[in-house]
Amino acid sequence: MNELSAARTDAQAPAWRHLPALQQPAYPDEAALADVVADLRRRPPLVFAGEVDSLRNLIAQASAGDAFVLMGGDCAESFTHNTADNIRLKVQTILQMAAVLTYGASTPVVKIGRMAGQYAKPRSSDTETRGEVTLPAFRGDSVNGHEFTPEARIPDPTRMLDAYLRSGTTLNLIRAFTMGGYADLREVHSWNRGFTANPAYKRFESFAEELDRAMRFMEAAGVDFEALRQVDFYAAHEALLLEYEDAMIREDSRSGRLYDTSAHMLWVGERTREADGAHVAILAGVHNPVGVKVGPTTSPDDIARLMDRLNPEGLPGRLSLITRMGAERIREALPQLVEA
Repeated sequence: MNELSAARTDAQAPAWRHLPALQQPAYPDEAALADVVADLRRRPPLVFAGEVDSLRNLIAQASAGDAFVLMGGDCAESFTHNTADNIRLKVQTILQMAAVLTYGASTPVVKIGRMAGQYAKPRSSDTETRGEVTLPAFRGDSVNGHEFTPEARIPDPTRMLDAYLRSGTTLNLIRAFTMGGYADLREVHSWNRGFTANPAYKRFESFAEELDRAMRFMEAAGVDFEALRQVDFYAAHEALLLEYEDAMIREDSRSGRLYDTSAHMLWVGERTREADGAHVAILAGVHNPVGVKVGPTTSPDDIARLMDRLNPEGLPGRLSLITRMGAERIREALPQLVEA
């Protein structure tokens, strides 16, 4: 994949820069921000076009009912918890769930981790007040610090470089786990047996026994378990920080398409999903599979406009709608959107 040019004139500025951009940090030093963005443009991609295209194809299979998409991970990652053990346990949990779903539904499961980039978070207010002190809101570790001090809460663009490095190390570790035998189906099965040994999950014991019999049958039938030692695992996060996402866009030298190489899949949130806004515009220009969070206030017209912007040709695997409605509202809010 080729890099995009680090230098852009105003005339070459991408379309999103001329549109309303919500939930963006107010960086006090524009020159420092420009330096960080230029640095990010020169850095290697975190994911590659072939991987992204594979995920699009798998989501297309899911849209036809031939696969099931499982996405798991934290609401927001933190630099503090970016450790090998935490990453391993998240991957392990998703693989455990995928094994159970695959067996129970007899359907391939597409495994996506909300990991390796979920370091920013939208806020309902730009500020936070404690007592008589008001400071900028905490917007995630890739923007500012969680400590309630004036120094920590100042948006710092160099944190995006830290987010890039941590995302890269997380992806490297995930690839090592999923390609190096840790995700072997027999290994995952042994985790599930330990999981069902917990008294709180006693009702899953019979299911685990069924799975155990199926594994023994496969071994007796001569199934090549070597082919089941590796799994495909994809990374996704909310495309919230526009400067970061724009800096990670690269052009594929084979197809000429643009890809956001910060993750395999990106989505826009409930607070930034305006069809004529900057977040939708930046994702409209890349070839990644994309998602949109839709909540109880979403109208059928909103859905139609978002589909027109993000998937005008109606290509399978391109656009996923992610419901965010709450148990109390979903029964009345979702059916009309599905019909639309």
